[in-house]
Amino acid sequence: MEAPESLQQWLRQRGFRNEVVYYNLCPAELYEHAVRNGEGVLSADGALIVCTAPYTGRSAQDKFIVEEPSSREHVWWGKVNRPFPAERFAALRARQLAYLQGRPLYVRDCYGGAHPQYRFRVRILTERAWHSLFAYNMFIPAEDADGAWEPDFTILHTPGFQAVPELDGTRSEVFILIHFAERMALIGGTSYAGEIKKTVFTVLNYLLPFRGVFPMHCAATVGKEGDVALFFGLSGTGKTSLSADPERALIGDDEHGWGEDGVFNFENGCYAKVINLSPEAEPIIYALSRRFGTILENVVYEPSTRQVDFADGSITENTRASYSRFAMQNVVPENRGGHARHIFFLTCDAFGVMPPIARLTPQQAMYHFLSGFTAKVAGTERGITDPVPTFSTCFGAPFMVHYPWVYARMLAERMERYGSRVWLVNTGWIGGGFGVGRRISIAYTRALLRAALSGMLDRVLYIREPFFGLEIPTECPGVPSEILQPRQMWADPVAYDQAARRLQRLFAENFQQFRGAVDGEILQGVPVELVTTGS
Repeated sequence: MEAPESLQQWLRQRGFRNEVVYYNLCPAELYEHAVRNGEGVLSADGALIVCTAPYTGRSAQDKFIVEEPSSREHVWWGKVNRPFPAERFAALRARQLAYLQGRPLYVRDCYGGAHPQYRFRVRILTERAWHSLFAYNMFIPAEDADGAWEPDFTILHTPGFQAVPELDGTRSEVFILIHFAERMALIGGTSYAGEIKKTVFTVLNYLLPFRGVFPMHCAATVGKEGDVALFFGLSGTGKTSLSADPERALIGDDEHGWGEDGVFNFENGCYAKVINLSPEAEPIIYALSRRFGTILENVVYEPSTRQVDFADGSITENTRASYSRFAMQNVVPENRGGHARHIFFLTCDAFGVMPPIARLTPQQAMYHFLSGFTAKVAGTERGITDPVPTFSTCFGAPFMVHYPWVYARMLAERMERYGSRVWLVNTGWIGGGFGVGRRISIAYTRALLRAALSGMLDRVLYIREPFFGLEIPTECPGVPSEILQPRQMWADPVAYDQAARRLQRLFAENFQQFRGAVDGEILQGVPVELVTTGS
C-alpha cells in the first residue's frame, strides 16, 4: 500500500528523503516488485529464489554494539559484543540515508514476540522488496499498524551500501551496528537475510530480561496433552528439523521467551536449512519449501525449467528457506504454550564422542548450558567449510548481550520451579569424528526424542560413562543398542578414549571464563576434568 502521511512525516523527521515509499505490501505485491527489480526469479513451484553471494552466512565479526551510558554496564563486552563509538554510528547512519535518496524504500511494521504483554514493535526499512517479504514471513504481523504506529526499535537495512573501514571505523564493508539508546540498528553491505532476523533476536535478548522474561535460542513444540518441549542449539544442530514433528504442534523453530505464564515465540515463520532436503527425511519442510510465498536463499536451480536442486551446495552449504507459519498446518495458532516439561540441548559433536542422548542432572544442565558445546557447520558463518568444534554459551553466544550467567540463572530458576527434565542430544557424528565416522540418522534422533517425551526412557536402565559423567540409556525402541554407547561404535576404543580426553580439556579450558562467577553448586556432580585444566 502507499505510505500514509503519518509514516511519511515520521520518515522526514528522521532524515529520510525518499519519494517512493512502499508500506506493508502483501506477499503477491512483493513478489511482483522483486521480479521487476531483478532481485530474484520464480521457481517451478512458485517460490522466490534469491542469491546473496558473496555473503551467504552471518558476518559475525562485523557486528558491534554501540557503547553508551544506558547499556554499558549490562553488556557482556568481549569477542561477541564489541564496542562501537556513538559518533561513528551517527556518521554512518547519515551516509546510509544519503545513499537511500532517490531509491524506493520498503517499510514493514511487525512485532518481535507473540505475547501481547512482552512483544516489541519493530519497523524494518529496506531497499529491496524480497527482504521486506522475508520480514513478513519471519515476524509477527502488526495488524494494528497504520503508519502512525511508533516503533520500539527500528532497523535500517541497505545491502547495496558498503562501509569504508578507514572512514567508518568498521572491520570491513559489512556492518551490523546496534544502538540501544537510539533504539536503532544499522545493517549494510550484505544481502544475507539472516542478519535481519538475528538482529531482532539480539535486541530481544537484551530487552526482555529487564521484564523478567528468559530469552532462548531454541525451538518449541507442544504435545497432545499440552506438554511443552524446548530444543536449544546453534544453527545446523537440528532445531528446525526436529521440531517439525507431525506428532507435535509447532510453537516455533528458533527463538522464544519464557515468561510467567509459559513459553512464546518471537517469530511467525521458519528459516530452515535446506541443503540435501528430501521428502523422505523431512517431508514437512520439503513441502513448505516448494510453494508460493517461500523465499529460497542461495538454492541452485536449472534456468530452463526453474526446478531447484536442494543437493547442490555450489553457492553455499548454508542454503535456506524462509516461510511463514501461515503456510503450516500443525502449528499452535496462538504462538504460545505452557511451561517446559522437557528441555533438549542439541549438540553437533564433530569429535564423535558424545552419546546420541543422555539424561542430565540439574547441575550438569547448568554446566552444559553455560558451555554450549557444538560444531559450527558449513556455511552458517562466512569462512566455515567444514564442521568446527566450538563453545557457544547458552547455545547462542553470538546473540546474547548480557553476561551468560544472567540467562543461566533464569534457566535454573525455571527448571527448579517447573521440574523440567533436561537431556543432551548429539545430532553430530558417531563411530568416529568428522571425516571418519558418520552423522547420526535423523530417524534415530527422532526415535530417541519421542522415547524421552513419552516417558519411555524413564523405564530403562542407564549407565554412567566415565569422561563426562553422563547417564546413557541402554536401550530405546527403534534404535540399535550399540548406537547409544559411542565408544562401542568406534573401530578403535583407544582412539575414542584419546578423543574424549581431548574434548574434556577443551571443555575445561572454555569453562575457565566462568570460574569465580558462577555458583559453586553448579559444579557439584560435574567431573573435575571438565572444570580444571590441571595447570
